Amino acid sequence: MEAQSKKNECTFVLFFVLKAKVVFDDLFLIKNNFVLVYQLQLIQFQKKLLKKMATVSQLSSHVSSRRSTKKRPQNVPALAGCPQKKGIIRKLVTRTPKKPNSAIRKLALLRLTNGRRIYAYLPGEGKHSLQEHSVVLVRGGRVKDLPGIKYKRIRGVYDFEGLKGRTKGRSKYGTKRSITT
Repeated sequence: MEAQSKKNECTFVLFFVLKAKVVFDDLFLIKNNFVLVYQLQLIQFQKKLLKKMATVSQLSSHVSSRRSTKKRPQNVPALAGCPQKKGIIRKLVTRTPKKPNSAIRKLALLRLTNGRRIYAYLPGEGKHSLQEHSVVLVRGGRVKDLPGIKYKRIRGVYDFEGLKGRTKGRSKYGTKRSITT
């Protein structure tokens, strides 16, 4: 009975050692159904239990060549990192949106101060007084139902007037506060 329990203990030790992938200096010596283990090294077992740390060679290679962060592509490349750009209208066009929307969207071909030519969306309802050679201010911001349009014109700046009679969301459409008494 006693030999059977020792055998079970030894098989448990063997199973535990194999699961932990412990390094041994000497091989297992199997004698009379017992496992004898000499000079057990717990290096890999401790590494598994503790948090893995970088080696000296990994640290030195990291210091010599720093990792560079990936550069994200710009959503508004024509602005060249600026929040807004001034532009001159070259042509006014209209375009219909993609499905399922249906409307006539007003766009303008602009030449920016940095020489780039872009199409910019005219936000807001109703008519506008823009024509060729009008000066406008452009910001980034795509229009979801117009493919390829990544810029919007800012209302209430330069030649682009704000909407009249707008009471809500006035800052987006360049409307001054109306004083009613």
